[in-house]
Amino acid sequence: MPTAPLDIEHEFRAILAPDSVRAATAADAVCGVQPRIVLEPGNEQQLAAVLRLANDAGLAVIPRGGGTKLSWGNPPIRADVILSTARLDKIIEHAWADLTVSVEAGCTIQKLQSALAQHGQRLALDPLWPVQATIGGVLSTNDSGSLRLRFGALRDLIIGVTLALSDGTLASSGGKVVKNVAGYDLPKLVTGALGTLAVITRTIFRLHPLPRNSKTLSISSCSLEEMQRLILAIQDSRLAHTALQARVAQDAEPVVDILFEGTEAGIAAQEAQLRELARPAPVTGTPSTVWTASQDLWNSANSAAMAKITALPASMGRTIKTVQRITASRKTQWKLTMQATGIGWLRLEGTPENLRASLSETRGEIEINGGSLAVFHHPAEMQRIDAWGQPGDALPLMRAVKNQLDPKNTLNPSRFLGGI
Repeated sequence: MPTAPLDIEHEFRAILAPDSVRAATAADAVCGVQPRIVLEPGNEQQLAAVLRLANDAGLAVIPRGGGTKLSWGNPPIRADVILSTARLDKIIEHAWADLTVSVEAGCTIQKLQSALAQHGQRLALDPLWPVQATIGGVLSTNDSGSLRLRFGALRDLIIGVTLALSDGTLASSGGKVVKNVAGYDLPKLVTGALGTLAVITRTIFRLHPLPRNSKTLSISSCSLEEMQRLILAIQDSRLAHTALQARVAQDAEPVVDILFEGTEAGIAAQEAQLRELARPAPVTGTPSTVWTASQDLWNSANSAAMAKITALPASMGRTIKTVQRITASRKTQWKLTMQATGIGWLRLEGTPENLRASLSETRGEIEINGGSLAVFHHPAEMQRIDAWGQPGDALPLMRAVKNQLDPKNTLNPSRFLGGI
């Protein structure tokens, strides 16, 4: 690992407040790679300035928000500087009449949602660990959730962004109004890029009203075939549901959860339609906590492997059968929560050797059928496996974009797909 010259550290201290520069500790390690220094700029101009210094000095920079997903992706080949957005946590402007908000990247999801709720609004997003997760981290990892079914992906909610490029340039794209489409679409480019292209400093989102009422219903006592049929039937119906997911575990019948929002009369009418669609399976009211099922899979994750899988919505049942078959042959325990969008979280428990074999075989079959499997956590004893799998035909274009925006490979080097 390169060591930052003392004069560079002195320059960092000349830009930042005294308590914004500290030596990195073991707790700051990224996937086992130890950085040297932690920087916490107080505004985006300071962030851009220290990023430029690090880039000029050839140092590797790891952007960090709340740190909830810092272990996602492959280990960095270098990690010299942790660049924290913890102090960029302001809600800059809530234009409630226009249903938009401008917010700094270090603001947590919970803090933002609490402020928006005072005006009866929300960011229609339910990522993992909202208490600690920050706006920038959620965007960089493209972590959405069950609300994605109704309100779209993060790329559909973000309408403007300001970025710090590795050379210290502050670049903005988009605007404050929902219909503004001027300029190059940087918001969509950096969403899901794992911080490899630029450091997000602020974003502008479109908002939605908070619902008057909500009700969660669950449908149980169904086979995988019935689960698949039911999900497709609901999606093909006139039901205006907000979220739809399946919870499946080894040696347990699948459970389908559906969320309705709106007026009491509207919810009652939709519940009646759902009962007709689900017949003869029972439909029961259930606590709203079922929508944290994906997050609950991460409990005691140190002893398990966690993977994010994607599949065509019409292939969810087949994908789950693939998991069943491979894990049975490898003596691996499993649980899965899958959204009707075809995005799911898979938890595997077993010996390190069986976990690795299960992940590799499941990934291979899912990729053949047009899906993907990304490994975001595994026990320390397990031999490391590539986080992402096959990169596909887009890799040359992705590398070209990386070379254009971060030619010195300063930001999160080798953490992303294909070693980007």
